[in-house]
Amino acid sequence: MDHKITLVIGGCRSGKSGFALDEANGIGGPEKIFLATSVPRDPEMDRRVAKHQAERGKDWQTVEEPVDIHEVIETRSEKADVILVDCLTLWTSNLMVQEEDESKIFEYTEKLVKALKKSQCPVFLVANEVGTGIVPDNALARQFRDLAGFVNQRIAGAADRVVLTVAGIGVQIKPKE
Repeated sequence: MDHKITLVIGGCRSGKSGFALDEANGIGGPEKIFLATSVPRDPEMDRRVAKHQAERGKDWQTVEEPVDIHEVIETRSEKADVILVDCLTLWTSNLMVQEEDESKIFEYTEKLVKALKKSQCPVFLVANEVGTGIVPDNALARQFRDLAGFVNQRIAGAADRVVLTVAGIGVQIKPKE
């Protein structure tokens, strides 16, 4: 595979998870790891998780890890054929809940970048593009937008490939075709 690290980014309901899953399914081998960052906290989110699990099928082993995703990549990439992380936006939110200090979130992001660079298998990461909307009206929402933007920039910088999904269509933006 030409691209070991692929970031799939787009707006909500843009088709990014489906795109990443289709691409990851194209990689041969039986050891497929789905690294789920979601922490369902209500029935609607439970339904979303169940729907995503059904879409993946039985070929995928799900590892639920809301915070220490770098550790999963470090420990599982040697034997895995592919890892799909869905999603970095929820991961950022989880970090904000756990860590009061933004510098800790920056540290976690750098740990993730290091783990990605050392990965022994292809890794696909899914993230929401949150910077194209309006400026949020409260400090917490602005902080989240800013941190999500920071995470996306760092991972895009480390990625071999970045795909923007719009209306279910993937448009490669890195490297330029």
